[in-house]
Amino acid sequence: MSSERVVELLRAAYADEIETVMNYQTNAIVLDGVRAEEIKESLKQDVQEELGHAEQLGQRLKQLDARPPGSAEFTARQDSLQPPEDSTDVLSVIEGVLDAEEGAIATYRDLIDAAEEADDPVTEDLAVTLLSDEEAHRTEFRGFQKEYQRD
Repeated sequence: MSSERVVELLRAAYADEIETVMNYQTNAIVLDGVRAEEIKESLKQDVQEELGHAEQLGQRLKQLDARPPGSAEFTARQDSLQPPEDSTDVLSVIEGVLDAEEGAIATYRDLIDAAEEADDPVTEDLAVTLLSDEEAHRTEFRGFQKEYQRD
């Protein structure tokens, strides 16, 4: 049986993934301009990936006789990923994505440690897989950031 800390981190990661889906979707809709197209396409693809992460986390919680949080238990935290007032401010969205990815990476690293401590190799394996996805996404958006900072 997993520890309370593992369940707490799984629930936090689930909520973060759902919030990320909402913010990526919204930013993919509101961004304007020719230069925004590549970012919008990346965000649209990532919505599906992040939703898949939430599904996997929710299923793991169920396997541990816990449940994912509902909207009444949710506290939004991704201030930097809110849609910009200027719909052509692509760099602010890129930086918001990087903040969200850093948060996810930190959560998954904590989850790996907690799962290892709780002798929960299934959760540990899931967290390692999701960590890899988030690190790859961070790398992609670091590249976007470099391109936009040069302009």
